[in-house]
Amino acid sequence: AAGSCRRRRLAPLNEDNGRFLLLAALIAAYLSAGATVFSALESPSEAAAQLRWNRTLHNFSRIFNISLPELRAFLRSYEAAMAAGIRVDALRPRWDFPGAFYFVGTVVSTIGFGMTTPATVAGKVFLIVYGLFGCAGTILFFNLFLERIISLLAFIMKACHERQLRRSGLLPPNFRRGPAMSGVGSLVGWKPSVYHVMLILGIFAVTLSCCASAMYTAVEGWNYIDSLYYCFVTFSTIGFGDLVSSQNAAYQNQGLYRIGNFIFILMGVCCIYSLFNVISIVIKQVLNWVLKKFECRCCPKCHKSSARLGRRNAITPGARLRRHNISMDTDGQYDSDTEGRRLSGEMISMRELTASNKVSLAILQKQLSETANGYPRNVCINTRQNGFSAGVGALAIMNNRLAETSDSR
Repeated sequence: AAGSCRRRRLAPLNEDNGRFLLLAALIAAYLSAGATVFSALESPSEAAAQLRWNRTLHNFSRIFNISLPELRAFLRSYEAAMAAGIRVDALRPRWDFPGAFYFVGTVVSTIGFGMTTPATVAGKVFLIVYGLFGCAGTILFFNLFLERIISLLAFIMKACHERQLRRSGLLPPNFRRGPAMSGVGSLVGWKPSVYHVMLILGIFAVTLSCCASAMYTAVEGWNYIDSLYYCFVTFSTIGFGDLVSSQNAAYQNQGLYRIGNFIFILMGVCCIYSLFNVISIVIKQVLNWVLKKFECRCCPKCHKSSARLGRRNAITPGARLRRHNISMDTDGQYDSDTEGRRLSGEMISMRELTASNKVSLAILQKQLSETANGYPRNVCINTRQNGFSAGVGALAIMNNRLAETSDSR
């Protein structure tokens, strides 16, 4: 059994590859399930609509004595006109400056409604170059927004956490954070729970979508469900294009509506992007939990040793040395709801502190302060990691800012 475990450790399928393959399998299953559900829901409606359309065509051809080939040729011309943006009712110009600005906004944000597309060769070539740098810059903007919204939430939640510690007596009433800990950009101690951040972002996204839907219902004349559907499709950058706002020729208070539409779309896309990244971290945590369930099931010795090391405050010979070695390689594993003991490194055992003869009252007070604010981040730095080991982009931002991501790096 020990030999088989050793072979597993030497196998090329490490934790990162296993997580990737497990996620790929789950995505494939998720896509298959979604395709099955949508096929069952929409296929009967599509077949019924096609039957009604064929019946309408034959009736029109018989009543007005027009051959079906001529009628179909006319309908093809009408479809081409619709693709070019021509409608029977009067619509706003597609390529005036406000319309073109709306178009480039949907390009760089990757929404891509499709109601406006360049028709000239020069326009298509310019779109390729323009979208290359525009989409890259917008993704960078989304990442910077994510970093700042997480920093703001962390600052607020940290202040609430300190107030709760003062009320419970774990912090002295006259405790104040130093200038190095007070800045939003230097949150090096206590980290908020990823689940709390996800809840806050979810509430904000729902509130924003409800407010935007109320505006679209009043101005565009859609029903509220269609407005909510449009908000999700737009804010998530899916952009089907079946519903597009601000496309009529004139609106009441048109300038004010265009400004409100722009602000709602910008804030909605940024908020949903941040929420998606937080949800992706939670999905990664679930994948890590699944992988741990399948880890070393063939070796009972590994189960015993992992169970012994998993006890948080158990004092055994060599336990302190093992904890120190583990914390130098990882960020430590801890629960998100543990109050006053969440650190970026080792956990504090009050039993060990009080049992030591070298602990004085001043050191104990210092330890309590560090428990509330966290150890400096440099106690957990793995010197063997390179510049990309902690991830890049939105995932690295979440790993650095939130608590439950540390054990999955």
